[in-house]
Amino acid sequence: MRIPLVADKDQAILSAHDEKAPTPIRKHKFPEPKLRVHLNDLSHPGSGTILNRLRPAEDFSEQVQNVLNLLYDPKDPRPATRSITLVLRDCGGGVAYTTGIELDDDHKEIHFDLNYIWNDSDRNASANKATQQTREELLGVICHELVHCFQWNAENTAPGGLIEGIADWVRLRAGLAAKHWRREAGGDWDAGYQHTGYFLEYLEQRFGEGTVKGINARLREDQYDEEEFWKDCCDGKTVEKLWEDYRKSLKELDEGVSTLG
Repeated sequence: MRIPLVADKDQAILSAHDEKAPTPIRKHKFPEPKLRVHLNDLSHPGSGTILNRLRPAEDFSEQVQNVLNLLYDPKDPRPATRSITLVLRDCGGGVAYTTGIELDDDHKEIHFDLNYIWNDSDRNASANKATQQTREELLGVICHELVHCFQWNAENTAPGGLIEGIADWVRLRAGLAAKHWRREAGGDWDAGYQHTGYFLEYLEQRFGEGTVKGINARLREDQYDEEEFWKDCCDGKTVEKLWEDYRKSLKELDEGVSTLG
């Protein structure tokens, strides 16, 4: 593995953090909502993939604990999620989404597309890759969607990119980053998903453990106002300045790798 030369603290942060973070130590055992799995069609090949690759009771619970430990301390207020049902079905496309049931939003459903599950498994098999890669992708998607069951969202006013970025940051920290993920400096900070997730990891490394946990906590307090929200985070820097610093660090890191040839 080639180690880049680093010129400053920001570069050191990025070079020290691998594309795939280690699984976190679960410091606390949080109480869990009722967890259910609903399998719509046993004859679908994606159903066989799920049953062969996952241990539903153990894996579902483990990812709930990952999410809660990364976003909360035991005494922190949390959304009153009462149950989560993992619905495995033919969604007609896409990967997965999370919703509350119509009568009570405290009961969540994660809908995971069986076609995606089967196609991902088939791709890995055709490429002679280990089944572990399929398992990690399934767990990664479930982990991401579970974040949406427990995170705050500033009364539904937070940028969608921040919400999705927090979900992928948790997935990254749980050691379940997708193989295709890359840190990228293009676009805006709130483009979402891994793009924002890696930016949040940069902030976590730069400003200390609990930074992203604090960002989530502030999303509970009021409706989102970008200037006010970020002024109390990360030494009072604006999010635009933080994003500029992050982009500069990525560029310098790339140049460091190139210099080593």
